[in-house]
Amino acid sequence: MSLASLLHRLARPGLVTAALAAGLLALSTTTAGAAPALTQISTDPYTNSTSQHATEVEPDTFSYGSTIVSAFQVGRFNDGGSSNVGFSTSTDGGATWTKGFLPGITTQAGGTFQRVSDPAVAYDAKHNAWLISTIPITSSVTVPEVFTSRSTDGGLTWSNPVVTATGSSLDKNWIVCDNTATSAFYGNCYTEYDNNGDGDRLKMTTSSDGGLTWGASKNTGNNATGLGGQPVVQPNGTVIVPASNASETSVLAFRSTNGGSTWTSTTTIATVSTFTVRGSLRSGPLPSAEIDAAGKVYVVWQDCRFRASGGSCTSNDIVMATTTNGTTWSSVTRIPIDATTSTVDHFIPGLAVDPATSGTTAHLALAYYYHPVANCTAATCQLDVGYVSSTNAGTTWTAPTQLAGPMTHSWLASTTQGTMVGDYISTSFSGGTAHPVFAVASAPSGSVFNEAMYTPTSGLTAVAGTATATTATARDNAFSARLAAIAYAQWLANGGTGGGEDSP
Repeated sequence: MSLASLLHRLARPGLVTAALAAGLLALSTTTAGAAPALTQISTDPYTNSTSQHATEVEPDTFSYGSTIVSAFQVGRFNDGGSSNVGFSTSTDGGATWTKGFLPGITTQAGGTFQRVSDPAVAYDAKHNAWLISTIPITSSVTVPEVFTSRSTDGGLTWSNPVVTATGSSLDKNWIVCDNTATSAFYGNCYTEYDNNGDGDRLKMTTSSDGGLTWGASKNTGNNATGLGGQPVVQPNGTVIVPASNASETSVLAFRSTNGGSTWTSTTTIATVSTFTVRGSLRSGPLPSAEIDAAGKVYVVWQDCRFRASGGSCTSNDIVMATTTNGTTWSSVTRIPIDATTSTVDHFIPGLAVDPATSGTTAHLALAYYYHPVANCTAATCQLDVGYVSSTNAGTTWTAPTQLAGPMTHSWLASTTQGTMVGDYISTSFSGGTAHPVFAVASAPSGSVFNEAMYTPTSGLTAVAGTATATTATARDNAFSARLAAIAYAQWLANGGTGGGEDSP
């Protein structure tokens, strides 16, 4: 057993004390890095009987300068969405946080919709507007629109929502803005989503006025289907959108070089093979995408191609591919959190790239969930949050640090697709330190949960590591392609549905 594997397995002692008065969570760990203190940045205040309280899940974050804005679901419904979307904003690089909840969407906050889901955060430097993209959900659990909420005071207060797109059954929205002043499309913002009512057709829409109005939605050049797209913008204005295909058996990408007027056909980054996360935890291989100062794009997802045994997977690694143009992608590499012979299963990654770094000295930070023992059950699975970093563009990585856990699955919000911490989590750099935001749960008090948003109190420094990333071999990729083909056939047999994350 490798040292990293041993450390991961020893890391299972978890919560030791909770300094409730200060809002801090102290954690015991024996991972290689010292466990940081955590700050709770929000809690579910709602009491409606239709959703689960107190639960907060599925955070996204974005940073610009010393401001970090996070957004997340609050009061999760079993069959989709939440009572509202919460936000927590730091204007001092993560030292202090101001929390609140979006107005005008759900009936909990002056709106007309019963539920809301899928928060994603962006900042438009040209128009000094922070934006949170969401999907509102009706009482019959349909999603007729994509919304954008705006803040012009640094993410501290928010407007009622603006309609961004309409359709029949929309899902998995994401948002980004072009913040390079020399770009021909400076100030454009781009929202991605898919139309589940049209086979998960991938859609893009553009705003050039700080999210106040949005243009007609556009398809990709080949009318591709998929979900979970995360657009990023290069300094020259090219928008690159990594996404999962509809069956979640490959990672795709498409782009626009004309400010969103048209979008190219999709290209395949890689096939995807996954180990089904045990204990009925909701999880899938949705990509997490980031970009460095020079425009190099990094995409990570959970994948099991490096862990084949007897023709099947034993657990997931977090893997990565990169591009400088959106059309030609690197080979898949494995982020070396531990040995491929370990029992650890890694999933739901949230990648950050320091926007002040680039090239061979780009700083990367990765937060993720994991089970120390992959082959567990709902009763025995121990859920933890881990962290690794790199200061040489992912060539080598640090040993893992345990940030939170262990958590028992019964402490988590339940959904029709399993217990939930989120289909995604997020990490952002501010002032050279990384600030992941993630759900941490402790034992419920009676019928009331205790699942809330946390972040490291002081941020996390990206440091040099010695564990070398490895590139997938032809055998690894053939194994992945074979498993992807089997999964795709099963997806078709199910009627081309159930790609994993279509329930908001």
